[in-house]
Amino acid sequence: MNTSLRIKVCGLTRLDQIQELIALNIDFMGFIFYEKSPRYVLNHLTLDEISKINHHRKVGVFVNKNIEKIVEITEKANLNFIQLHGDENEIFISALKQKLNSKVGIIKVIRINPESVISTKEKFTTYFGQNDIDYLLFDTDSKAFGGTGKQFDWSILNTIEIPLPYFLSGGISEDNIENSKHLKQKPFALDINSKFETEPGNKDISKIKRFISSLL
Repeated sequence: MNTSLRIKVCGLTRLDQIQELIALNIDFMGFIFYEKSPRYVLNHLTLDEISKINHHRKVGVFVNKNIEKIVEITEKANLNFIQLHGDENEIFISALKQKLNSKVGIIKVIRINPESVISTKEKFTTYFGQNDIDYLLFDTDSKAFGGTGKQFDWSILNTIEIPLPYFLSGGISEDNIENSKHLKQKPFALDINSKFETEPGNKDISKIKRFISSLL
């Protein structure tokens, strides 16, 4: 495996586990600000607590949230990246970028529907000319907007030219990560979540350690 792969652990809810992950030098910390998610962070931590977490790549995950609220949460929680996981279009993203601090990056999620590859490819082209996006993230499409633990067909990514560094997400586990070697354009980072939990939001740190070791 490529040892330059970054790791993002998403769906964090517990300060003790966050500190353990910081000690492991995890590259990105994901906090979900989607009320319907079982990993909704504000059910566990305050914005002030998140702001005091000493990490320089804190990612706030939002689903169809209005711009003003995203900006407010970003400032209060001292976030470094915004991950847009809903149906936000290029007009929305440009408007959001103008309101955010210039140092805050944007990750746009492309949700891949395994039953409709054609509609998935149409989504690709919508964002590929978008200068306001720093990274793409490919995840399995679902009504729950992620966190399903299901893997999409990664070979779909071999049918397109991806113009930005991207995060690979969607049911990544110790059992299937070896399949990523078949990707022509390698991911910039792996986004892990539900396969590394004992329950939603409660991470299995030993499993994450083992996973990281397997990438070396």
